[in-house]
Amino acid sequence: MAKVNPIQVQKFLKGVDYPTGKRELVEHARRQGADEPVLDTLEQIPMDRFNSLNDVAEGIGKIREAA
Repeated sequence: MAKVNPIQVQKFLKGVDYPTGKRELVEHARRQGADEPVLDTLEQIPMDRFNSLNDVAEGIGKIREAA
């Protein structure tokens, strides 16, 4: 797995309307020009619903804990 941190992901999630689902996050990041490591990271987050960018960061942390 590529090492992607929450700061790298955050720049592709500007303008997201929370709460939102994982599919919407991935699609938003793709439209913002996110590369494959960022998209893969979003896909691997073990949560399906996000109330804020903090939830996204927490989900990325859970990926790292599981690795």
